[in-house]
Amino acid sequence: MSHQRIPKRKAALAAGAVVALGAAAVLLPNANASQDDGGSGGTAAAPRTLKAADASDLASQLSGLLGDAFAGSYYDAGKQQLVVNVVAGDNNDVVVRAEKAGAAVREVDNSIAELKAGAGTLKSEATIPGTSWAVDPRTNKILVTADSTVTGASWDRLESTVEGLGPGMATLKKSAGTFKTFLSGGDAIFGGGARCSLGFNVTASDGSPAFLTAGHCGVAAAEWSDAQGGQPVATVDQAVFPGQGDFALVTYDDPATEAPSEVNVGSQTVPISGAAEATVGQQVFRMGSTTGLADGQVLGLDATVNYPEGTVTGLIQTDVCAEPGDSGGSLFTQDGLAIGLTSGGSGDCTAGGETFFQPVTTALQAVGATLGDAAAGAGGAGAGDPSGGEGTGAGDQAGGGEADNGMGDAGDGTGAGDADVSGLTQTH
Repeated sequence: MSHQRIPKRKAALAAGAVVALGAAAVLLPNANASQDDGGSGGTAAAPRTLKAADASDLASQLSGLLGDAFAGSYYDAGKQQLVVNVVAGDNNDVVVRAEKAGAAVREVDNSIAELKAGAGTLKSEATIPGTSWAVDPRTNKILVTADSTVTGASWDRLESTVEGLGPGMATLKKSAGTFKTFLSGGDAIFGGGARCSLGFNVTASDGSPAFLTAGHCGVAAAEWSDAQGGQPVATVDQAVFPGQGDFALVTYDDPATEAPSEVNVGSQTVPISGAAEATVGQQVFRMGSTTGLADGQVLGLDATVNYPEGTVTGLIQTDVCAEPGDSGGSLFTQDGLAIGLTSGGSGDCTAGGETFFQPVTTALQAVGATLGDAAAGAGGAGAGDPSGGEGTGAGDQAGGGEADNGMGDAGDGTGAGDADVSGLTQTH
């Protein structure tokens, strides 16, 4: 599969533009409009059929409507329904209101406040490198994961903390891999010996062309080139890592650069119309310069990850594979909505593993940039309520790793991605 270089002064490098795909890539179809059965009148309607993005909007509305009774939600992709957890107690009205709004309702034991309190306990008592936690609304518990480096006294401490949260509050899982940011050497965009994948082209607050990538890429080097050893074409404007996120805004040095909102998946580009919040259960696609296109599901939100470099909060947890070199790459939906930026995780695209992504909405809000339609950019941000996390700035990072940024000339990757973009069906 051949790849054409995009002239920098005519078009900015398409986001995630980097690899020959292992599976044939065809244009992603436009999603059908949501099939709204509509919650009619006075009696509870059957759950509506919704696209994942519409389900996310409904979840936000119900969160405000139900107040303390709202205990999280997730998207049932098979039924195309939003499932809302409620702690109803003696108030059956909250169930009726959620059903009338079109959601499938499930009564659960743990409230959002209780789950957040549990995450706060984990932060204060078990912030151990190689651990992570996120609320899983499908189990109504906190999913706690430890990588292969957590052993001996560290494992005992983590296990004791989880048990101390009480029965039914958390589950503890052991990962075979090691949590790390996905930096690597190779062909893509380069800065100071680092290589990263471009996430999404954006417009900075002053109107200049720019792009988002991972914060740990932004602190690894101040200037980025589209060829190893080449002249810089973009400069880091803002970077956050570790702390309350993993994102960076990088501005193109040439103000005449056109920066289209699209993701290059190899044989064509996917237009990106705006940014959206992730929903647990939602199917997503990731593009990166090492492994190309891969797909999977969102598993958890507001995840805390304890990397060797420090704690990062407010991330999206998924089962989408990634490998070194994919850092900063785009996470998006079949509808062409930007969801996240690749941060890190464990495993690879052979054995699988856990992966974590920076929400695009939060990054846009923090840096004041817009993506796609201006109205769909920073205004859609919902930073969430991170379960703690120290530090807000760029912090120091050992600069030896490499970052990969799909800033331009597509290179040949491993073709490890198995996503069937023709039918947008999940492959694992």
